[in-house]
Amino acid sequence: MTDAAALTPSQAFELLLACNQRFIAGTPQHPNQDAARRAETAPGQRPFAVLFGCSGSRLAAEIIFDRGLGDLFVVRTAGHVVGSEVLGSIEYGVSVLDCPLVVVLGHDSCGAVAATRAALTDGLGTTGYVRDVVERVTPSVLAARAAGITREDDIIAERIRHTVDLLLDRSRVLADQVTAGQTAVVGLSYRLADGSAQLVTTRGLPTEVAAPGPAA
Repeated sequence: MTDAAALTPSQAFELLLACNQRFIAGTPQHPNQDAARRAETAPGQRPFAVLFGCSGSRLAAEIIFDRGLGDLFVVRTAGHVVGSEVLGSIEYGVSVLDCPLVVVLGHDSCGAVAATRAALTDGLGTTGYVRDVVERVTPSVLAARAAGITREDDIIAERIRHTVDLLLDRSRVLADQVTAGQTAVVGLSYRLADGSAQLVTTRGLPTEVAAPGPAA
């Protein structure tokens, strides 16, 4: 079993990116997905990363990062909107399970962002609890608009940065872990066409590790 306690935040991040590279290349190893791993993880879990992502059906975490049972502690909501349940789940991952890495994973062609932009631009309303999702995505879309950001990919990146900042603003547990160097938080933007997870923002990683890749 991957021992989260034995990995630094930087090592956990590098491991995650290496796994994504296998998926991009079409050479997945499908680790930790057999009966032996099932038995190994039955008594307890030691995931090496908390992955907080959008609920989109095209973002199956263990597939795009080529991992298996017990590797990732996954929390997902539409548009990766943050509520108390999300914060509690992430805090559990870092304070109880000792995950050294928290990932916020957004993606292009995000329906929650598209619905929010339509509501703000064309006045197209939503019903039920979908409206709550749109309301929570609205601040980041408005911030992008105020900054003159118009490209979809850049708006998605702004949404990811906003979520990372919100997690650290609202969770003292997570912020303290990052300050102590025990956990890092990264924002990644997933590209549906090629399967790559591009770095958008980071908190708590050394500069050489967190050097940005291609613009998200």
